[in-house]
Amino acid sequence: MFTAAPAAPRQTKPLLTLTPTFYRFTVAQYQQMVAQGVLGPDDHVELLEGWIAQKMARNPPHDNSLNVTNRLLVRMLPDEWFLRNQSAIILAHSVPEPDFSIVRGPASLYADRHPRPADIALLIEIADSTLLQDRQQKGLLYAQARIPEFWLINLVETRVEVYTQPKGGKAPAYKQRQDYKSGAEVPLVLGGKEIGRLAVSALCPVKA
Repeated sequence: MFTAAPAAPRQTKPLLTLTPTFYRFTVAQYQQMVAQGVLGPDDHVELLEGWIAQKMARNPPHDNSLNVTNRLLVRMLPDEWFLRNQSAIILAHSVPEPDFSIVRGPASLYADRHPRPADIALLIEIADSTLLQDRQQKGLLYAQARIPEFWLINLVETRVEVYTQPKGGKAPAYKQRQDYKSGAEVPLVLGGKEIGRLAVSALCPVKA
């Protein structure tokens, strides 16, 4: 008995061939999405050079350093400076949320707006799994905006990288980098005045 095999399905071309199109948002558009609730705190995103970027989940070493650093800075800052913790700042094409920003006070200045570069003395990022991203991407953004000083608390290598002398333009960069290793103290300079020093061993705590 002969049984016919089922015919192979015909290969048909798709009716439409679509090329993915990516859209870059302006700072104003991003802020409007936040204001209207399209994006909320649970989305864990930030705007980087027009792209909405997912923020990495934090692990225990990062959160431990975050809490210790917050406590040290709060105790050290004089009244004319204000500490912001994982809060947004406004740059030309970005709305990043650095781990810390030290801005000119009083706090009431930011009741209805986020700080801009002219308000900011220092930005701090704590990095372990995000080390390369924070050093290469965030560092370039902050240099482009001419943020005077940027600290990278490097938990991977137990050191604090301090970047100063920002240069904007087509090839933004910090012209000066100084690394402080375990056993050293990092000077906190605000408005040209040294406020105090923070031990690297405190900023990069290790398991006892």
